[in-house]
Amino acid sequence: MNSFRNLLTTAQARKLCALDAWHRTFENSSLRRECPDAYHEELLRQADEMDRQGIIDWQEWRALRKQGDEAYLRAVAGEDYHGSVAPAT
Repeated sequence: MNSFRNLLTTAQARKLCALDAWHRTFENSSLRRECPDAYHEELLRQADEMDRQGIIDWQEWRALRKQGDEAYLRAVAGEDYHGSVAPAT
């Protein structure tokens, strides 16, 4: 187990923890179902905070916000209840 100690720099470990927290929120299906607005706001808040602290760069920030926006749209469309929702043509 000691062979894996100190493989990450402090900045890398901080980024890994922040991204893990974001992804745990992203996968929080109960929050997504019960309050899609709060779910979306929390995803965006966490992405903005990582950007503000310099943990992620602009491209990573944009990708997280885009993922959050897409997850919110799926949530308000009821995907958690109805499965995959096909786009209207």
